[in-house]
Amino acid sequence: MIAIMSDQFFHCLSPISHHSRTFADGAAVFAQDDPVTHVFRVEQGEVRLLRRQVDGAEFILQRATAGALVAEASLMSQTYHCAAVAAGPTRLTIWPKTQVSALISQDTTAAAAYAAHLAREVRTARLRAEIASLRRVSDRLDAWLVWHDGVFPAKGRWHEVAQDINVTPAALYRELAKRGAAT
Repeated sequence: MIAIMSDQFFHCLSPISHHSRTFADGAAVFAQDDPVTHVFRVEQGEVRLLRRQVDGAEFILQRATAGALVAEASLMSQTYHCAAVAAGPTRLTIWPKTQVSALISQDTTAAAAYAAHLAREVRTARLRAEIASLRRVSDRLDAWLVWHDGVFPAKGRWHEVAQDINVTPAALYRELAKRGAAT
């Protein structure tokens, strides 16, 4: 159902003029406070939405991978409330915000598909917040595993799970070692 709704929204976008652009690892897609002028979909790679703290720490608000919209709520804003950075070589499809906004306001099918997409993103954000509210690393990891149907990434990507559950990589590795998974 989720894929169907996303595909439906992207199908609605197909008549709108668009282009693709490739970003190198670490390249800025947009900066916090930039005006919102485009809508982005990840075709290949990953984009991370970052909120940078005064002390230099970064908080990942979204990890958009292939098929995902980047900062989709920004479609309803004048400026971005965070920064977006490519995490590895990344290719994006880019539509003009004005045309996407016009489509959503004029086409009820597109509006419903966009609303369904936003609802799914709200559920995901709430789940992330729930996981982050758990006190123990073991509880956070268990919740993350349930969310991902028990599938854990390859060893070189474990640090991404640590970011997802808001713990240090070392804390996650200790928990995995307790479970006999850190080999």
